[in-house]
Amino acid sequence: MRRMDDRPARWSTATAFPDMWVDPDDDPRDTQGPGPEGESATLRDFLASYRLTLRMKCEGLDAEQLARRSVPPSTMSLLGLVRHLAEVERDWRNWITDGAPLPRLYGPKDADFHGAVAEQAVVDAAFSDLEREQSATDAALAEHPDPGERVGRDGIAVRELMVHRIEEYARHCGHADLLRERVDGRVGQ
Repeated sequence: MRRMDDRPARWSTATAFPDMWVDPDDDPRDTQGPGPEGESATLRDFLASYRLTLRMKCEGLDAEQLARRSVPPSTMSLLGLVRHLAEVERDWRNWITDGAPLPRLYGPKDADFHGAVAEQAVVDAAFSDLEREQSATDAALAEHPDPGERVGRDGIAVRELMVHRIEEYARHCGHADLLRERVDGRVGQ
């Protein structure tokens, strides 16, 4: 006898490849054709793709679903990831500058996850914060087009910072895959 549980059935909107998020022709992360020219353009392209992937994993969910925790005792949720990445984008600007560090957006350590509550105002603020912080970090890095240039108090190479940003988003997109499947069963790339 099959045991009943509250796990959602797995599903995808893709029809060509059912293990994908969307069909290749409908994927806004267009990977068809030649890739970008040069190291900096390639790094920005990968970062843009992961940023879009995170947004795709959050699409169509309400505040409660976005704030839903994975499994106890974890505080991780899709909304928490959005808030965390806004916080991280802000912190990366601290790596670029020689000036005083920017204050944290959400408070002490893990406040980005703890404050990810099921309220539409919190959701709206988180996505607004993420967009603003991404734009500000992108603008700060645009002033340093040479990927080998060393910036900030610690002299980090722009290349290293870009690769670290890609790694952070890629890791959290993996978390987002599992969180989304836990929320409503949607699976895919």
